[in-house]
Amino acid sequence: MIAAFRIPGAGRLRQAETASFSFDGQSYAGVEGDTLASALLANGVHLVGRSFKYHRPRGFLSAGAEEPNALVEIKRDSARKTPNVRATVQELYDGLAAQSQNRWPSLSFDVSALGDIASPLLSAGFYYKTFMWPKSAWKNFYEPKIRAAAGLGVAPDQADPDHYSARFAHCDVLVLGGGAAGIAAALAAAETGVRVILVDEQAEFGGSLHFESGAKIDGQDGFAWAQSAVAKLKTMDNVRVLSRTTAFGYYAQNFVGLVERVSDHLQNPGRDLPRERLWQVRAKRVVLATGAIERHMVFADNDRPGIMLASAARTYLNHYGVTVGRNIGVYTANDSAYAAAIDLKKAGVGVAAIVDLRDNPTGPVIDEARALGIE
Repeated sequence: MIAAFRIPGAGRLRQAETASFSFDGQSYAGVEGDTLASALLANGVHLVGRSFKYHRPRGFLSAGAEEPNALVEIKRDSARKTPNVRATVQELYDGLAAQSQNRWPSLSFDVSALGDIASPLLSAGFYYKTFMWPKSAWKNFYEPKIRAAAGLGVAPDQADPDHYSARFAHCDVLVLGGGAAGIAAALAAAETGVRVILVDEQAEFGGSLHFESGAKIDGQDGFAWAQSAVAKLKTMDNVRVLSRTTAFGYYAQNFVGLVERVSDHLQNPGRDLPRERLWQVRAKRVVLATGAIERHMVFADNDRPGIMLASAARTYLNHYGVTVGRNIGVYTANDSAYAAAIDLKKAGVGVAAIVDLRDNPTGPVIDEARALGIE
């Protein structure tokens, strides 16, 4: 059965391959290749968390590792539970169990959300001035209560049963970022015979090509080009390709720290597999091809569920085949959001209007939006 907000035949996933999962005890169905975020959106779930301090409702803002809101706990068993996992990067597997954090008694009815109503009285740092007497009450009463009210996930209290590994590597060229630029750089270097390592944090390479619907490279679809180019790199003896791998530090003399997520995406990871692997890489040259992150527009209540980046809406539509709503509005200051509106309109989603901060925007993409009847 196709989820309510998944468009049959849309996106790049095999929709026939389904996976069941749960969120806060409620069972849902996703498809192979989904993230937890895309699967929840396909089922019409937008409320996924509460804010750190005032417990305001939180929904998905992005579709990648930059996600600030959708932090959940992934639980395999009593000892294997991981808090503060971004739902936008957690790959779906059959039987995945996730739950929201920082709420009581439930996500939809959070008693601490009363703090949002009283927010004018709860300015930053007020507790350091207000709760000064009696002196002993700060440590024994005030601080524990404040920390319990303002927090994120809860760390597991049992020993970690998983194991982790570490490796050293040397290369001539280390490419950080597996979008079009990073893949092209890795190909160009590899074809000269030097040792190359290509790294990307996502499961599939391609970067922004995940959501670009009309991109063409070497005469073929941009995402298809990325997949074929990476497949070629994997056949080369002088190239190492690392997906699901994040660069966390760039140190002196081109020493780079990487962490590879080895088994978090597997339903039943073998006991011989490490959960994560630390790579300590020394490179002669480092290529930074990490791309860009869309900047959120500033307006009142821009943190509410249902408000997300235009690039995220395009990613969920063009890669995952999921529409983020039935009728949407677009607020922008540049042309990129018009592409999102056009893609959504062509997919059958209602586009109420595009609100552009520019006085008189012109250009082909704007003309196309108007031709589709978008105001």
